[in-house]
Amino acid sequence: MFLLGVSDHVMIAHSFSDPFFGPATRMHGATYSVEVEIRARALGPHHVVMDIGALHASLRRALDTIDYQNLDEHPAFPGRTSTTERVAEHVAGLLAADIAKLPEGDAPLPGATLRVLVRESPTAYAGFERDL
Repeated sequence: MFLLGVSDHVMIAHSFSDPFFGPATRMHGATYSVEVEIRARALGPHHVVMDIGALHASLRRALDTIDYQNLDEHPAFPGRTSTTERVAEHVAGLLAADIAKLPEGDAPLPGATLRVLVRESPTAYAGFERDL
């Protein structure tokens, strides 16, 4: 299995409506480190999983949709549900859609998978994986 990864970060504000989250029900900010990994069983025609610059640009476009935003007001997280897992799922969906628009030969080969890991801190993270 081959893999290619890039990372970036995003700054958000949010709160949670579920009392399960205790003090996090109050508005607070977070800086998330976001890591993306594409896994492929074979390399494409250029002997890479995909262009690393294209993957990083795609990640930045996805993160720009939430960077410096109050996620309580973002339509992707109705009812104040912007948990780290849901942020990872949201980013993965945007990345997959962006990658699907790439010309054949630039995108990963069929059967590749996408993994998005969102780090809340150096010791805590959540993620989401999906097929491309």
